[in-house]
Amino acid sequence: MHGRAIALLAAVSAVAPLHAQAGQAGAHTFFGMAAYYPGRGGGLTAAHKTLPFGTHVRVTNVKTGRSVVVTINDRGPFNRGRVLDLCTKAARALGMMDSGIVYVRADVL
Repeated sequence: MHGRAIALLAAVSAVAPLHAQAGQAGAHTFFGMAAYYPGRGGGLTAAHKTLPFGTHVRVTNVKTGRSVVVTINDRGPFNRGRVLDLCTKAARALGMMDSGIVYVRADVL
């Protein structure tokens, strides 16, 4: 069943626009899979392919509703289908340490 859920989320991600406008000038929201990279950094940080360094993003675990605000300070992820790589501290805040990867909503602040 777990594999089906990931396949469904991937299909929804492919159909929905990656960056959908959120109604505020300059702000946007995107959805996708996020993973974490262990042992890097002490703050609440994340990697994104194109957002400028220093950008603050509220990341919400869609399944649990838990959220955390991270600062973009790195490039990545480089795995197909992923939109963010989170630091360990952010992953703990989202409750994703056991799963390793979760479907998230990301709101650029």
